Amino acid sequence: MRLVYLAAGAGGMYCGSCLHDNTLARALLELGHDVLLVPTYTPLRTDEENVSRPPVLMGGINVYLHERLPFWSMLPRSLRRLFDAPLLLRWLAGRAGSVRPERLGRLTLSVLRGEHGRQRAEVERLVDWLVEARPEVVHLSNSMLAGLAEPIARRLGVPVVCTLSGEDLFLERLPAPYYAEVREELRRRASHVQAFVALNRYYAQFMSRYLDVPPQRVHVIPHGLRLAGHGRRQRRSDGGFSIGYLARICPEKGLHLLVDALALLRKDGAVPPVRLRAAGYLSSADRPYLRQIMAAAQRRGLSDAVEYVGEVDHPAKIAFLQSLDVFSVPAVYQESKGLSVYEALANGVP
Repeated sequence: MRLVYLAAGAGGMYCGSCLHDNTLARALLELGHDVLLVPTYTPLRTDEENVSRPPVLMGGINVYLHERLPFWSMLPRSLRRLFDAPLLLRWLAGRAGSVRPERLGRLTLSVLRGEHGRQRAEVERLVDWLVEARPEVVHLSNSMLAGLAEPIARRLGVPVVCTLSGEDLFLERLPAPYYAEVREELRRRASHVQAFVALNRYYAQFMSRYLDVPPQRVHVIPHGLRLAGHGRRQRRSDGGFSIGYLARICPEKGLHLLVDALALLRKDGAVPPVRLRAAGYLSSADRPYLRQIMAAAQRRGLSDAVEYVGEVDHPAKIAFLQSLDVFSVPAVYQESKGLSVYEALANGVP
Protein backbone atom coordinates (compact mmCIF):
# COMPACT_ATOMS: atom_id res chain seq x y z
CA MET A 1 0.00 0.00 0.00
CA ARG A 2 1.32 3.42 -0.94
CA LEU A 3 0.82 6.09 1.74
CA VAL A 4 1.47 9.80 1.21
CA TYR A 5 1.95 11.56 4.53
CA LEU A 6 1.52 15.35 4.23
CA ALA A 7 3.36 16.86 7.20
CA ALA A 8 3.17 20.53 8.19
CA GLY A 9 6.65 21.97 8.67
CA ALA A 10 7.25 24.30 11.61
CA GLY A 11 9.90 26.57 10.13
CA GLY A 12 13.19 26.59 11.99
CA MET A 13 11.81 24.94 15.11
CA TYR A 14 12.22 21.42 16.42
CA CYS A 15 8.51 20.61 16.60
CA GLY A 16 6.98 17.62 18.40
CA SER A 17 4.64 16.98 15.48
CA CYS A 18 7.48 16.99 12.93
CA LEU A 19 9.55 14.65 15.11
CA HIS A 20 6.56 12.32 15.49
CA ASP A 21 5.72 12.35 11.77
CA ASN A 22 9.31 11.66 10.72
CA THR A 23 9.77 8.87 13.29
CA LEU A 24 6.54 7.19 12.20
CA ALA A 25 7.33 7.43 8.47
CA ARG A 26 10.85 6.12 9.03
CA ALA A 27 9.57 3.15 11.03
CA LEU A 28 7.00 2.31 8.33
CA LEU A 29 9.69 2.49 5.64
CA GLU A 30 11.91 0.14 7.65
CA LEU A 31 9.00 -2.29 7.88
CA GLY A 32 8.84 -2.35 4.08
CA HIS A 33 5.86 -0.06 3.52
CA ASP A 34 5.69 2.36 0.59
CA VAL A 35 5.59 5.76 2.34
CA LEU A 36 6.21 9.25 0.97
CA LEU A 37 6.64 11.85 3.72
CA VAL A 38 6.08 15.19 2.00
CA PRO A 39 6.32 18.57 3.79
CA THR A 40 3.81 21.38 3.55
CA TYR A 41 4.40 25.08 4.43
CA THR A 42 8.15 24.63 5.15
CA PRO A 43 10.68 21.77 5.04
CA LEU A 44 10.64 19.53 8.10
CA ARG A 45 13.31 19.95 10.76
CA THR A 46 14.05 16.83 12.76
CA ASP A 47 16.83 15.74 15.11
CA GLU A 48 17.14 12.27 13.54
CA GLU A 49 17.55 11.10 9.94
CA ASN A 50 15.06 13.12 7.89
CA VAL A 51 13.10 10.84 5.53
CA SER A 52 10.91 13.55 4.02
CA ARG A 53 11.24 14.20 0.30
CA PRO A 54 10.60 17.14 -2.03
CA PRO A 55 8.65 19.03 -3.12
CA VAL A 56 7.33 21.35 -0.41
CA LEU A 57 3.61 21.59 -1.16
CA MET A 58 1.41 24.51 -0.07
CA GLY A 59 4.66 26.42 0.54
CA GLY A 60 4.35 29.04 3.26
CA ILE A 61 5.44 31.96 1.05
CA ASN A 62 2.88 31.16 -1.63
CA VAL A 63 0.15 30.55 0.95
CA TYR A 64 0.83 33.98 2.46
CA LEU A 65 1.15 35.85 -0.85
CA HIS A 66 -2.10 34.37 -2.21
CA GLU A 67 -3.74 35.85 0.88
CA ARG A 68 -2.12 39.28 0.59
CA LEU A 69 -1.89 39.84 -3.19
CA PRO A 70 -5.05 39.27 -5.30
CA PHE A 71 -3.05 38.96 -8.52
CA TRP A 72 -0.71 36.24 -7.18
CA SER A 73 -2.85 33.35 -8.44
CA MET A 74 -2.65 34.74 -11.98
CA LEU A 75 1.13 34.27 -12.13
CA PRO A 76 2.39 31.16 -13.97
CA ARG A 77 2.61 28.08 -11.78
CA SER A 78 6.26 27.64 -12.79
CA LEU A 79 7.06 31.09 -11.37
CA ARG A 80 5.17 30.55 -8.12
CA ARG A 81 6.92 27.22 -7.66
CA LEU A 82 10.24 29.04 -7.32
CA PHE A 83 9.01 30.40 -3.98
CA ASP A 84 8.65 26.83 -2.66
CA ALA A 85 12.40 26.22 -2.89
CA PRO A 86 13.44 24.52 0.38
CA LEU A 87 16.53 26.72 0.79
CA LEU A 88 14.44 29.88 0.49
CA LEU A 89 11.78 28.59 2.88
CA ARG A 90 14.43 27.55 5.43
CA TRP A 91 16.17 30.91 5.15
CA LEU A 92 12.99 32.88 5.74
CA ALA A 93 11.80 30.54 8.49
CA GLY A 94 15.04 31.10 10.36
CA ARG A 95 14.38 34.84 10.37
CA ALA A 96 10.69 34.73 11.17
CA GLY A 97 9.27 35.15 14.63
CA SER A 98 6.72 32.95 16.32
CA VAL A 99 3.42 32.33 14.53
CA ARG A 100 0.86 34.41 16.42
CA PRO A 101 -2.76 33.23 16.07
CA GLU A 102 -4.02 36.72 16.90
CA ARG A 103 -2.72 37.92 13.53
CA LEU A 104 -3.69 34.94 11.40
CA GLY A 105 -7.46 34.61 11.64
CA ARG A 106 -8.24 35.45 8.03
CA LEU A 107 -5.40 33.32 6.66
CA THR A 108 -6.37 30.32 8.82
CA LEU A 109 -9.97 30.51 7.60
CA SER A 110 -8.93 30.80 3.97
CA VAL A 111 -6.55 27.81 4.12
CA LEU A 112 -9.19 25.73 5.88
CA ARG A 113 -11.62 26.43 3.03
CA GLY A 114 -9.27 24.58 0.68
CA GLU A 115 -10.24 24.95 -2.97
CA HIS A 116 -12.79 27.59 -1.95
CA GLY A 117 -10.17 29.80 -0.29
CA ARG A 118 -7.62 32.23 -1.67
CA GLN A 119 -5.04 29.43 -1.84
CA ARG A 120 -7.07 27.52 -4.45
CA ALA A 121 -4.17 27.47 -6.93
CA GLU A 122 -1.88 25.83 -4.37
CA VAL A 123 -4.53 23.27 -3.46
CA GLU A 124 -4.93 22.37 -7.14
CA ARG A 125 -1.18 21.99 -7.53
CA LEU A 126 -1.02 19.74 -4.46
CA VAL A 127 -3.85 17.53 -5.70
CA ASP A 128 -2.29 17.35 -9.19
CA TRP A 129 0.95 16.15 -7.56
CA LEU A 130 -0.96 13.52 -5.60
CA VAL A 131 -2.65 12.28 -8.78
CA GLU A 132 0.80 11.57 -10.21
CA ALA A 133 2.02 9.99 -6.93
CA ARG A 134 -0.98 7.60 -6.96
CA PRO A 135 -1.34 6.98 -3.20
CA GLU A 136 -3.84 4.53 -1.77
CA VAL A 137 -4.15 6.53 1.46
CA VAL A 138 -3.37 10.19 2.20
CA HIS A 139 -2.49 11.17 5.77
CA LEU A 140 -2.72 14.79 6.97
CA SER A 141 -0.55 15.76 9.93
CA ASN A 142 -3.13 18.06 11.55
CA SER A 143 -6.76 19.06 11.19
CA MET A 144 -5.97 22.56 9.92
CA LEU A 145 -5.10 20.81 6.65
CA ALA A 146 -8.62 19.34 6.54
CA GLY A 147 -9.57 21.70 3.71
CA LEU A 148 -7.55 19.36 1.47
CA ALA A 149 -9.62 16.28 2.32
CA GLU A 150 -12.60 16.92 0.02
CA PRO A 151 -10.66 17.66 -3.22
CA ILE A 152 -8.26 14.76 -2.50
CA ALA A 153 -11.07 12.28 -1.91
CA ARG A 154 -13.03 13.50 -4.93
CA ARG A 155 -10.18 13.40 -7.46
CA LEU A 156 -8.23 10.41 -6.15
CA GLY A 157 -11.04 8.35 -4.65
CA VAL A 158 -8.84 7.35 -1.69
CA PRO A 159 -9.40 7.63 2.07
CA VAL A 160 -7.97 10.64 3.90
CA VAL A 161 -6.72 10.16 7.47
CA CYS A 162 -5.73 12.98 9.83
CA THR A 163 -3.60 13.16 13.00
CA LEU A 164 -4.76 15.49 15.79
CA SER A 165 -1.74 17.46 16.98
CA GLY A 166 -2.75 20.13 19.48
CA GLU A 167 -4.49 22.44 17.02
CA ASP A 168 -6.88 23.74 19.70
CA LEU A 169 -4.04 25.62 21.43
CA PHE A 170 -3.66 27.71 18.25
CA LEU A 171 -7.34 27.90 17.37
CA GLU A 172 -8.50 29.06 20.79
CA ARG A 173 -6.42 32.22 20.41
CA LEU A 174 -7.92 33.31 17.10
CA PRO A 175 -9.66 36.69 17.31
CA ALA A 176 -13.34 37.37 16.63
CA PRO A 177 -15.02 37.04 14.22
CA TYR A 178 -12.58 34.49 12.78
CA TYR A 179 -12.68 32.14 15.75
CA ALA A 180 -16.37 31.23 15.31
CA GLU A 181 -16.03 30.99 11.52
CA VAL A 182 -12.94 28.76 11.74
CA ARG A 183 -14.62 26.45 14.27
CA GLU A 184 -17.63 26.05 12.00
CA GLU A 185 -15.49 25.51 8.89
CA LEU A 186 -13.34 22.99 10.74
CA ARG A 187 -16.38 20.93 11.72
CA ARG A 188 -17.60 21.05 8.12
CA ARG A 189 -14.23 19.96 6.69
CA ALA A 190 -13.81 17.22 9.30
CA SER A 191 -16.78 15.41 7.77
CA HIS A 192 -14.62 14.63 4.71
CA VAL A 193 -11.89 12.91 6.77
CA GLN A 194 -12.42 9.16 7.01
CA ALA A 195 -10.54 8.64 10.28
CA PHE A 196 -8.61 10.65 12.87
CA VAL A 197 -5.62 9.63 14.98
CA ALA A 198 -4.93 10.95 18.48
CA LEU A 199 -1.86 10.18 20.58
CA ASN A 200 -3.73 9.70 23.87
CA ARG A 201 -7.24 8.97 25.12
CA TYR A 202 -7.80 12.43 26.60
CA TYR A 203 -7.16 14.19 23.31
CA ALA A 204 -9.22 11.68 21.33
CA GLN A 205 -12.24 12.39 23.52
CA PHE A 206 -11.66 16.14 23.54
CA MET A 207 -11.27 16.47 19.76
CA SER A 208 -14.24 14.22 19.07
CA ARG A 209 -16.35 16.89 20.77
CA TYR A 210 -14.34 19.79 19.35
CA LEU A 211 -14.75 18.62 15.75
CA ASP A 212 -18.22 17.18 16.28
CA VAL A 213 -17.24 13.76 14.92
CA PRO A 214 -18.33 10.37 16.33
CA PRO A 215 -15.86 8.95 18.89
CA GLN A 216 -15.43 5.76 16.84
CA ARG A 217 -13.78 7.83 14.07
CA VAL A 218 -10.95 8.91 16.39
CA HIS A 219 -8.36 6.17 16.97
CA VAL A 220 -5.71 6.30 19.70
CA ILE A 221 -2.20 5.35 18.55
CA PRO A 222 0.39 6.32 21.22
CA HIS A 223 3.75 7.89 20.43
CA GLY A 224 6.59 5.75 19.17
CA LEU A 225 10.21 6.48 19.99
CA ARG A 226 13.44 5.20 18.50
CA LEU A 227 15.50 4.03 21.47
CA ALA A 228 18.89 4.06 19.71
CA GLY A 229 21.21 6.31 21.67
CA HIS A 230 18.96 6.60 24.69
CA GLY A 231 20.09 4.93 27.90
CA ARG A 232 20.62 5.29 31.62
CA ARG A 233 21.14 8.66 33.25
CA GLN A 234 24.47 9.54 34.77
CA ARG A 235 25.19 9.29 38.48
CA ARG A 236 25.90 12.69 39.97
CA SER A 237 29.29 13.32 41.54
CA ASP A 238 28.76 16.90 42.75
CA GLY A 239 26.08 16.19 45.32
CA GLY A 240 23.61 18.51 43.57
CA PHE A 241 20.09 17.89 42.26
CA SER A 242 18.87 19.06 38.83
CA ILE A 243 15.28 19.64 37.72
CA GLY A 244 15.12 19.61 33.92
CA TYR A 245 12.74 21.12 31.36
CA LEU A 246 12.80 20.30 27.62
CA ALA A 247 10.18 22.05 25.50
CA ARG A 248 9.57 25.25 23.59
CA ILE A 249 10.31 28.25 25.79
CA CYS A 250 6.87 29.88 25.98
CA PRO A 251 4.18 30.66 28.58
CA GLU A 252 2.02 27.72 27.45
CA LYS A 253 4.64 25.19 28.53
CA GLY A 254 4.86 26.65 32.05
CA LEU A 255 8.58 27.23 32.61
CA HIS A 256 7.69 30.12 34.95
CA LEU A 257 5.95 27.64 37.24
CA LEU A 258 9.18 25.71 37.67
CA VAL A 259 10.94 28.91 38.75
CA ASP A 260 8.18 29.43 41.33
CA ALA A 261 8.64 25.85 42.51
CA LEU A 262 12.40 26.28 42.73
CA ALA A 263 11.93 29.37 44.91
CA LEU A 264 9.75 27.34 47.29
CA LEU A 265 12.31 24.52 47.44
CA ARG A 266 15.12 26.97 48.18
CA LYS A 267 13.00 28.71 50.81
CA ASP A 268 12.40 25.37 52.51
CA GLY A 269 16.17 24.74 52.55
CA ALA A 270 16.14 21.83 50.11
CA VAL A 271 19.11 19.52 50.56
CA PRO A 272 20.98 18.82 48.33
CA PRO A 273 20.98 22.22 46.55
CA VAL A 274 18.46 22.22 43.69
CA ARG A 275 19.06 23.71 40.25
CA LEU A 276 16.74 24.23 37.29
CA ARG A 277 18.09 23.59 33.78
CA ALA A 278 15.92 24.37 30.76
CA ALA A 279 16.43 23.52 27.08
CA GLY A 280 14.32 24.09 24.01
CA TYR A 281 13.51 26.31 21.04
CA LEU A 282 13.18 30.03 21.76
CA SER A 283 11.50 32.24 19.16
CA SER A 284 12.18 35.96 18.90
CA ALA A 285 8.61 36.60 20.05
CA ASP A 286 9.17 34.64 23.28
CA ARG A 287 12.52 36.18 24.24
CA PRO A 288 10.80 38.78 26.48
CA TYR A 289 9.15 35.88 28.35
CA LEU A 290 12.53 34.28 29.04
CA ARG A 291 13.96 37.64 30.12
CA GLN A 292 11.07 38.03 32.59
CA ILE A 293 11.78 34.57 34.00
CA MET A 294 15.47 35.30 34.44
CA ALA A 295 14.72 38.69 36.03
CA ALA A 296 12.29 37.04 38.46
CA ALA A 297 14.93 34.44 39.32
CA GLN A 298 17.47 37.19 40.00
CA ARG A 299 15.04 39.08 42.30
CA ARG A 300 14.57 35.87 44.29
CA GLY A 301 18.27 35.23 44.60
CA LEU A 302 18.18 32.30 42.18
CA SER A 303 20.52 33.57 39.45
CA ASP A 304 22.99 30.79 40.17
CA ALA A 305 20.25 28.15 40.16
CA VAL A 306 18.44 28.77 36.84
CA GLU A 307 20.13 28.00 33.51
CA TYR A 308 18.86 28.12 29.92
CA VAL A 309 21.13 25.85 27.87
CA GLY A 310 19.55 26.69 24.49
CA GLU A 311 18.19 24.49 21.72
CA VAL A 312 19.63 20.97 21.62
CA ASP A 313 20.12 18.51 18.76
CA HIS A 314 19.64 14.75 19.22
CA PRO A 315 22.99 13.86 20.89
CA ALA A 316 22.87 17.00 23.06
CA LYS A 317 19.26 16.26 24.00
CA ILE A 318 20.15 12.79 25.26
CA ALA A 319 23.18 14.13 27.16
CA PHE A 320 20.99 16.83 28.68
CA LEU A 321 18.30 14.37 29.79
CA GLN A 322 20.86 11.96 31.24
CA SER A 323 22.31 14.78 33.37
CA LEU A 324 18.98 15.35 35.18
CA ASP A 325 17.56 13.97 38.40
CA VAL A 326 13.90 14.73 37.66
CA PHE A 327 12.02 16.07 34.63
CA SER A 328 9.05 18.43 34.45
CA VAL A 329 7.17 20.36 31.77
CA PRO A 330 4.28 21.91 33.75
CA ALA A 331 2.20 22.93 30.72
CA VAL A 332 -0.77 25.14 31.57
CA TYR A 333 -3.03 23.32 29.09
CA GLN A 334 -3.94 19.69 28.44
CA GLU A 335 -1.15 18.15 26.35
CA SER A 336 -1.98 16.49 23.04
CA LYS A 337 1.50 15.00 22.56
CA GLY A 338 3.99 15.19 25.44
CA LEU A 339 6.82 13.65 23.43
CA SER A 340 9.52 14.97 25.77
CA VAL A 341 8.03 12.92 28.63
CA TYR A 342 8.65 9.74 26.64
CA GLU A 343 12.18 10.91 25.87
CA ALA A 344 12.91 11.56 29.56
CA LEU A 345 11.58 8.15 30.57
CA ALA A 346 13.67 6.52 27.83
CA ASN A 347 16.71 7.82 29.70
CA GLY A 348 15.56 6.75 33.15
CA VAL A 349 14.59 10.24 34.29
CA PRO A 350 11.44 10.33 36.45
